[in-house]
Amino acid sequence: MSRNTVIKAEREVLDGIEPSERQRAVGGGDIKAEVKQPGLMEALDELVHPATRGNPMSFLRYTSKSTSKLADELVRRGFKITDDTVGRILKGLGYSLQAPAKEKEGTAHPDRDAQFRYLDKQVCKMMKAGQPVISVDTKKKELVGEFSNGGKEYHPKGEPTRTKTHDFVEELGRAVPYGVYDLANDEGWVSVGDTADTSAFAVEAIRRWWASMGRPRFPGATKLLITADAGGSNGHRVKLWKIELAKLAEETGLEITVCHYPPGTSKWNRIEHKMFSFISMNWRGRPLVSYRTIIELISATTTTSGLTIRAQEDLNYYETGTKVTDAELAALPLARHKFHGDWNYTIAQSNSR
Repeated sequence: MSRNTVIKAEREVLDGIEPSERQRAVGGGDIKAEVKQPGLMEALDELVHPATRGNPMSFLRYTSKSTSKLADELVRRGFKITDDTVGRILKGLGYSLQAPAKEKEGTAHPDRDAQFRYLDKQVCKMMKAGQPVISVDTKKKELVGEFSNGGKEYHPKGEPTRTKTHDFVEELGRAVPYGVYDLANDEGWVSVGDTADTSAFAVEAIRRWWASMGRPRFPGATKLLITADAGGSNGHRVKLWKIELAKLAEETGLEITVCHYPPGTSKWNRIEHKMFSFISMNWRGRPLVSYRTIIELISATTTTSGLTIRAQEDLNYYETGTKVTDAELAALPLARHKFHGDWNYTIAQSNSR
């Protein structure tokens, strides 16, 4: 501590000044930038929120709004300011760092929670009756070949698995895994295709699950409940999905009910965190060099709770862009439920329920 500081402190004690946490007297220090520079606050607010404040063609409308870039733009406009000062002012204006919120669909739908309750009620009712309940979805498409796969696994030091530098689709193409998860028995089926994620491919995966795993598990089943996302090859607006399910109902004699998760809520689909997440962990850090490798890695996926999965390559070719007319859809033995018939419907041998 300097000698002058000690002398100043002694004088303050003799004058009876009470100690405080401040090292500088009130009113000391430089005047704040927003006070010295009129218009600074308004200019900064316009830059951060250009859609509703000021010019919609703002310089930073399509640029990252970091404090350094905001400071650079303010300096360009003639203000004297640093990125630290920008951060302090933004905090004072009520701004904070926030990630995008997925709320324009799903959470914003007025019947979102009601659909979750309805879906849960249908699942409990079917499982209590001993009828099969499955969760279905398409896993992320994977490049087949010597490409890097996310994650790490142990290797001798300095001897990582060598993969290709660029991820270009090659002769082997992309693998399309479509999964079926049995909620009651913690069992799964994955069909791995090599053409496209179509409704015909999706229903074929359910057909193969039923023949290999479903029927042996539920020999006396007369009904099947499918829980699925609202979009994709099994989306609630996809006509071909309903056409293919009608074919499956005809073949198996099952009354098939589908309950879709509300739009924007696919992360709640059981198959995502009960099966797909464990498959991803099992093949992390390993190049998926062939379809056989993918099949083996999926089939080897297990959990301590008893999850088992069977996988099979689907060599069929599935045409994309198949058109279904309104007349074909109307001819289906499809009965929409009273609550949100667009999300909940039953396909059987007749329209009677």
